[in-house]
Amino acid sequence: MLRKTEEFLINNYKISERTFEIYRQALADTEAQFEEYDDIREFNQLKVLNAFQAEKISDSHFTNTTGYGLDDIGRDALDKVYANIFNTEAGLVRPHFVSGTHAIGCAIAGNVMPGDKILCVSGLPYDTLLGVLGLSEKKNAGSLDQYGIKTDVVDLDKEGKFQFDIIKDKLRTDSKIKLIHIQRSTGYASRKSFLVCEIAEVIKHIKEVRDDVIIFVDNCYGEFIETVEPTEFGADIMAGSLMKNIGGGIAPGGGYIVGKKAYVDAAANRMTVPGVGGEYGATYGLMRSFYQGLFSAPHVAIEAVKTAIFCARVMEIAGFKVFPASSDKRTDIIQAIEFGDPQKLINFCSGIQAGSPIDAFAVCEPWAMPGYDSEIVMAAGAFISGSTIELSADGPVREPYIAYIQGGLNFDHGKIGVLIGLSRVLEVK
Repeated sequence: MLRKTEEFLINNYKISERTFEIYRQALADTEAQFEEYDDIREFNQLKVLNAFQAEKISDSHFTNTTGYGLDDIGRDALDKVYANIFNTEAGLVRPHFVSGTHAIGCAIAGNVMPGDKILCVSGLPYDTLLGVLGLSEKKNAGSLDQYGIKTDVVDLDKEGKFQFDIIKDKLRTDSKIKLIHIQRSTGYASRKSFLVCEIAEVIKHIKEVRDDVIIFVDNCYGEFIETVEPTEFGADIMAGSLMKNIGGGIAPGGGYIVGKKAYVDAAANRMTVPGVGGEYGATYGLMRSFYQGLFSAPHVAIEAVKTAIFCARVMEIAGFKVFPASSDKRTDIIQAIEFGDPQKLINFCSGIQAGSPIDAFAVCEPWAMPGYDSEIVMAAGAFISGSTIELSADGPVREPYIAYIQGGLNFDHGKIGVLIGLSRVLEVK
């Protein structure tokens, strides 16, 4: 960092010398790791480029459609591009998914019937999915539980690993289990995210016992962080959000589902209505941003990973517990920091907000966010509202007061946000 840059940060953001000392050490400690992720980015960029070329994407695919959206060539071609990238039979990429949870909910609900059971093998799912399944304290009208579709959960072991024996025993003894839910990323749990090879291993164990169950993977935050994806190792259907990695910080919203054609079609029927499925749905001039965001995604996702690794090392040096550790292999863009103090959590998020290009003046306050059972404090000074591929941080205001930081369209900005966040934390006595 130039001395001129340091002086600018000191004068404009009140960054302390102690913060700069930690910054310099963290950068030196992580520099070698970044080369490995640059190689991953290069491979994934080539994979995306090849998919565009294979489907002969042209300017005509960016055409605006309205009304029913019948014969939307851009939409239909994008489905094929996604299927190519994820090595699946079909894809469903739509602006009509309001969030990743919506896409996940359609993928699950479209493939189970009353009397079926869902088995979550990676522990309790992310907070917002609990309402879909009927596991939240608040009983939501239309949850799967109300339709007679029950959910069972297998907790992870003390080391955060899959409990293969328990999973296989449940599959052998309960013929009602129709769908397996696997969550790649940590969510708000105190565990590491699962590498694709770990997901591949649990899929192998499941298929040895029951090859008739549908294996679903929540892929949020994981796209393009490794050179492979869960669908290459037996995942039958997978979903995620365009406001995260795969939207590249350009797609203004939406979600995707990829997998076997029968399961994707069933999910499309849940997204719209049976008989219509994915055939309807105008895209209102959004296709250019969807394609451009996808093309940028391999680069942007690795910039976010660099920010996460750097943040982990900064916080380790400052004395905080982090997971994953800065030296751990990454499979998603999320970095968790355990503060053990509500004010430090709030101050960190406030620092991330203060380092944002949008709404930097806003004050972060805990609030009862829809879909969550605890108050949430959130920093999200993003161009796309709610985008978590842009630098953002959030966490439930409950013990042990963990902040989850993710995103960063470029590492230069990510570093600055982390510096301001750390500086605010060090102010708390």
